[in-house]
Amino acid sequence: MDVCVWTMLLFWGLQEACCAYVLMVTAVYWVSEAVPLGAAALVPAFLYPLFGVLKSSEVAAEYCKDTTLLLMGVICLAASIEKWNLHKRIALRMVMIAGAKPGMLVLGFMCCTVFLSMWLSNTSTTAMVMPIAEAVLQQLICTGLADSHVDSETAEVPEEDSGMSGSVTTFLDSQYPTKRDHMICKCLSLSITYAATIGGLITITGTSTNLIFAEQFNTRYPDAKVINFGTWFIFSFPIAIIMLVLTWLWLHFLFLGCNFRETCSLSKKRKTRREMLSERRIHEEYAKLGPISYPEVVTGVFFILMTLLWFTREPGFVPGWTSLFEKKGYRTDATVSVLLGFLLFLIPARRPFSSSSYDDSESDPLAPMITWKDFQRLMPWEIVILVGGGYALAAGCKVSGLSVWIGRQLEPMSGLPPWAVTLLACLLVSAVTEFASNPATLTVFLPILSALSETLHINPLHTLIPSTMCVSFGVMLPVGNPPNAIVFSYGHVQIRDMVKAGFGVNLIGVAVVMLAITTWGVPLFNLTEFPAWALARNVTGSL
Repeated sequence: MDVCVWTMLLFWGLQEACCAYVLMVTAVYWVSEAVPLGAAALVPAFLYPLFGVLKSSEVAAEYCKDTTLLLMGVICLAASIEKWNLHKRIALRMVMIAGAKPGMLVLGFMCCTVFLSMWLSNTSTTAMVMPIAEAVLQQLICTGLADSHVDSETAEVPEEDSGMSGSVTTFLDSQYPTKRDHMICKCLSLSITYAATIGGLITITGTSTNLIFAEQFNTRYPDAKVINFGTWFIFSFPIAIIMLVLTWLWLHFLFLGCNFRETCSLSKKRKTRREMLSERRIHEEYAKLGPISYPEVVTGVFFILMTLLWFTREPGFVPGWTSLFEKKGYRTDATVSVLLGFLLFLIPARRPFSSSSYDDSESDPLAPMITWKDFQRLMPWEIVILVGGGYALAAGCKVSGLSVWIGRQLEPMSGLPPWAVTLLACLLVSAVTEFASNPATLTVFLPILSALSETLHINPLHTLIPSTMCVSFGVMLPVGNPPNAIVFSYGHVQIRDMVKAGFGVNLIGVAVVMLAITTWGVPLFNLTEFPAWALARNVTGSL
């Protein structure tokens, strides 16, 4: 750290300059990853008090917010889902329904990954689903190697498409029996990481960037009262469905060709021997799980109950269950999350009045559904500190007046229409996030985009929501996000495969998000007007 700069800031005492310096130092550490992200997030905790921007107690309060409790409750449920193998049962059941035809197999895995990623972290979901997919792929490869000299295609199957066919003898010495098998492995592997990203968009708790946005938005605009579990789900669910279909079509075209009739047929007559054996392997894996257990039932009930309570808290079009209480504004989604998560530590994992335990190794008949070790193993404390660092930076920008100063510098953009400003923001964050972590990128850009929206008198949601979603589209490189790295580690795909496929997914994502914010997002969030809650914030910040 340059001594001259340090001395100038300490003794010159310009609040905006001090805050900007802290922001730049933190951003450099986040982008370069010279230290762990969580450690870099602690920079505001000591620089703000040193520079006189915020008191130490004020900075400390920013590191634990409502969303921290929300995340803790969700992790309790995630720990129970993983401990009792409910995720594996859901994934295998959906794949059994889809079948082993390559196109339908990919679509089946994508659907179950999207569903799981709505409630679990993208990284956890990918780590859970990928081993199941790998078992199916290895069955496909082993069967193909055994049949490499036999024409295993049925009489009704047409010749393989150009671009996918290859001489079997060329691949006999490699890991894959045919080029087509290699393409299936690539397609299925990449589909899982993309589906995890898509599923994370759907709920506030689906990914850490959604939590960062929700907390920073509600902190900056406390009178808004427009972002909750229900409104976010209504906006994002159609985006996820459209992206799921388009991404599946893109991957199918890229790796499997355009013969959808062959790769997606559900007819048993058109199944190859390898596909039938793969289906048998999936059924065997499902059979190993045995009948559904009591802990799985309890976990499923808690999962449904948490979702229903989130939706019905303040649905907007009808009074929610919070209207039953006299004092308003005390109960949030975190209240529900922590309550149900706490109950999982109390409820025994053994069925009441049962003489046998689900797990024979469990000696304690009153052992709970989850233990503190189960919770700790999944709790992403680094993300909690990282999110807290973002809140601290945002608070410093507000108190020092840096947000207002940035907004004034962006006034030349006032001639642009709102959709153009949003598109530029989406393209910028989706490009930066390919090389920097998603949470760090969003944390840096949210205060800037908020100030820009206030300066241009655009509804802040018009730029903030699309940018929050587009920051998740770091899908072109293994370093873009942890799910990419997990899939890459299995060895089926190369960097050029991820870049080529990810570029298309990036374009699909930005296009669908722009479609959403300019169509159904307009009436949902009343985007045609500059809201009073943003006007009040703008006037207050200008004083």
